[in-house]
Amino acid sequence: MATNITWHAGLTREERASYTGQKGATIWFTGLSASGKSTIATALEQHLLHNGVTAYRLDGDNIRFGLNRDLGFSPSDRTENIRRISEVSLLFADSTAISITSFISPYLSDRATARSLHDAAGIPFIEVFVDVPVEVAEERDPKGLYKKAREGVIKEFTGISAPYERPENPEVEIWNVGVSVEEAVQRVVEELEKRGIVVLKGRPAAKVDGQA
Repeated sequence: MATNITWHAGLTREERASYTGQKGATIWFTGLSASGKSTIATALEQHLLHNGVTAYRLDGDNIRFGLNRDLGFSPSDRTENIRRISEVSLLFADSTAISITSFISPYLSDRATARSLHDAAGIPFIEVFVDVPVEVAEERDPKGLYKKAREGVIKEFTGISAPYERPENPEVEIWNVGVSVEEAVQRVVEELEKRGIVVLKGRPAAKVDGQA
């Protein structure tokens, strides 16, 4: 634990918002691997930027190339993975950006910790559950991970040999079977607009390809 440290106060969030002209928030996508959360999150980021809203996506795989490259997939490492990204997403949101995270984040307790950090700071936290049957996720399986998990090559794989604890009361739930990416993005945008976090210019969601 760090000692001999002191919090250095700077601009308030209200001051930053007065300069940037927008409010910050975290949109937390959760769901099985291959549920489509990364595809939707990427399209949402594109749509917000297209409408002049500063947004940045934090992706589960990408983060493990840098910030969390020292972590594996044991339960304790998964918890630390989410703890770190919770703090990072809070910093982005505090800067008044829309922070978009796309992590399996399989444990209820870890997602509750992420939410409590934002609640304590007075920053909106919007949980988006991208739900698909595991059979559908396996059929998509763009990275071939489910096959490796079934063969025992990958240990502790969520949905196969490790648990996924479904959200109990997410702000947005997307049954991602037969739903277009654009429709999914619009569901999230409507939640942001309902809360007064963003007011877009009425442009439709940009079309994107893929389902990951």
